[in-house]
Amino acid sequence: MTADRANLIGLSRAELTARLATLGEPAFRARQVWHWLYCRGARDFSEMTTLSKALREKLAMSAAIVRPEIVTEQRSADETRKWLLRFADGKEAETVYIPEADRGALCISSQVGCTLTCAFCHTGTQPFVRNLGPAEIVGQVMIARDAYGEWPTPQDQRWISNIVLMGMGEPLFNYDNIATAVTILMDAEGIGISRRRITLSTAGVVPLIRRVGEELAVKLAVSLHAATDDLRDVLVPLNRKYPIAELMQACRDYPAADNARRITFEYVMLKGVNDTVADAKALARLVAGIPCKFNLIPFNPWPGAPFECSSNEAMVRFATILNDAGYTAPLRTPRGRDIMAACGQLKSASERERLSRWKARLAAGIVDDHHPAATVSA
Repeated sequence: MTADRANLIGLSRAELTARLATLGEPAFRARQVWHWLYCRGARDFSEMTTLSKALREKLAMSAAIVRPEIVTEQRSADETRKWLLRFADGKEAETVYIPEADRGALCISSQVGCTLTCAFCHTGTQPFVRNLGPAEIVGQVMIARDAYGEWPTPQDQRWISNIVLMGMGEPLFNYDNIATAVTILMDAEGIGISRRRITLSTAGVVPLIRRVGEELAVKLAVSLHAATDDLRDVLVPLNRKYPIAELMQACRDYPAADNARRITFEYVMLKGVNDTVADAKALARLVAGIPCKFNLIPFNPWPGAPFECSSNEAMVRFATILNDAGYTAPLRTPRGRDIMAACGQLKSASERERLSRWKARLAAGIVDDHHPAATVSA
C-alpha cells in the first residue's frame, strides 16, 4: 500500500475525518464512509452509492480498502474454523472462529509471533516479528464476517457474537494499536460489538491493566497457570518482571470488574506440575476478594512439548475444589485440535507448512526473496 493510497480500514473516526478533509470533504462524509466500511462491509468505493460518483472516483484514486489475504482456511471436525492470513508485507498470523449452537467467538491475534515464552504454549516458541496494526486487527474480524455473511451488521442474532484477544501475541505489548482496533469494533454505527462481548487476555502486563479498564472497559482475562511465584516464573516468565502479588493487586483494582463482568483466570492443566489439591486450594486463597471465575484448560499437546495434560480425574478434582470455594471453574472442552487451532497451538502447523513449501520451491530451483527459516522455529 503506497503512502498516497492509504488503507481506510483501521483508521479511527478522527483519522478518517482528517483523511477526507484533505480531499476537501466535510466531516459528515466520514460518517457515510464509516457506515459503508464497517456496517455494510464494502470492498470497493463503487459500492458506496450514497456518495457522489465524483467522490467515489476521488477516493479510488487516493485511498484503498484492504483486508488481509487468506492464505489457507481449515475447518475442524467440530466446525472450528482457522484462517492463516497474510498482510501487506508478507507476514502472517492466524485467526480462529469457535462456534456454539447459535453464536460463536472469534479469537484474534495481536502480534506476528509472540513476545512471550510461556513454557506450555507452542505459539510462544515462534519468534516475535512485529506488532499488528489496527487495520490488520480489525481486518481479521472483517474476514470472518465475510465468511459468515454478516454484512450489513446484524441487528439481532450474530454468528460472530464475541471477540477474544487470545490469539498470537500479548495484546498489552501492542496497546495503542489494540485500543484503536477495539474502539472501531465497538462503534455502534459500524461493527457494533458490545464491550461486554470483548475479552482481552494478558499474561500480566501489570502497568497497562488499569488503562484497559479505564479506556476500553472490556472484559479481562489473565493467563495465570500457577498460584506461586516459583512455579509461575517457570511457566510464565513475564512473572519475573510482574510477580503474582502485583498482578493480583492490578486485578483487584481493575475498574471494569464487577459481579456481572468478572475477571477470568485462565489455568492450563499440566500433569504433575500445577494440578494438585494443594495447588487448587492455594489458587482459591490467592484470588479471594476478586470478582472472578476460572477457565480450566486441558493442555493441548504439540510436537516436542515438555508437558502432558492432567488426568480427567485430577482436573475434575481441581474444579470441584474451586467450585466448593465459591468460584465458577468449568473445564474447557478442547476445540479445533485436529487443525492445530486449540489454545496454545496457533501458528505452529502453518509455520511448518510454510517452511516445507519454501524447501520445495528451493528444490525446484525457485529462489525466494525472503527465507522463511529466518522467522521459523526449528
